[in-house]
Amino acid sequence: MKTASEVVLSSSDSSNNPVHIGIIMDGNGRWAKRRGQTRTQGHKRGLEVAKAIVKKASELHIPYVTLYAFSTENWKRTTEEVGFLMNLIKTHLKAELAFYAENKIRVQHIGNLRNLPPDIQEEITAVVSDTAHFTNTTVVLAINYGGKDEIVRAIKKIPLQSLTSLDENTLSLYMDISDLPPVDLLIRTGGDQRISNFLLWQSAYAEIYFDPDLWPDWTETHLLKAINSYNSRERRFGSIK
Repeated sequence: MKTASEVVLSSSDSSNNPVHIGIIMDGNGRWAKRRGQTRTQGHKRGLEVAKAIVKKASELHIPYVTLYAFSTENWKRTTEEVGFLMNLIKTHLKAELAFYAENKIRVQHIGNLRNLPPDIQEEITAVVSDTAHFTNTTVVLAINYGGKDEIVRAIKKIPLQSLTSLDENTLSLYMDISDLPPVDLLIRTGGDQRISNFLLWQSAYAEIYFDPDLWPDWTETHLLKAINSYNSRERRFGSIK
């Protein structure tokens, strides 16, 4: 089996690494079930993996990584699991400020902030403010996020007089992060092959990479393989080369 360094050296063009990677971190519950553990234990393990992957992305100087942490549809899960996930998010945001500072990682948020519990809103706002001056990788936390919801909320922000001349550039200005670059590489772990309402606007021409391994089993080698796959592809954006 190749080491992580050997995997990255096999890249056809590492200088062409993606600017923005979006990750659907799927498989925490199944990972826990296979080990006779609770789903909450799977989520804890998934958080540890997320930190490791973010750290590796920062070492590779990937400018943006967006993590699908909690979707607008995840409220349909049990009250116990939703409560645990909210507490895990809150605890993580409080506890990991030193991690962000050490790695000069800026944190941003996309999603419907106002529909989150007030204490979660406060923690998100605080970590975004506290890391705003960092210049390494930007980690975008998609919490209470849905691609359709983001587009609808963006349209509602547009002044009525501007609707008649609405174009793509104007609509982009009203997205949750107006200057968030398009997704170059969209990764989904866990074997399912769907995008689950994630970054619909930003992923119009994303290269999609499906990995059968569950998120808690991911390592930096998995990330490097995904980037190598991206670097081996020819991106045409509808044109012909």
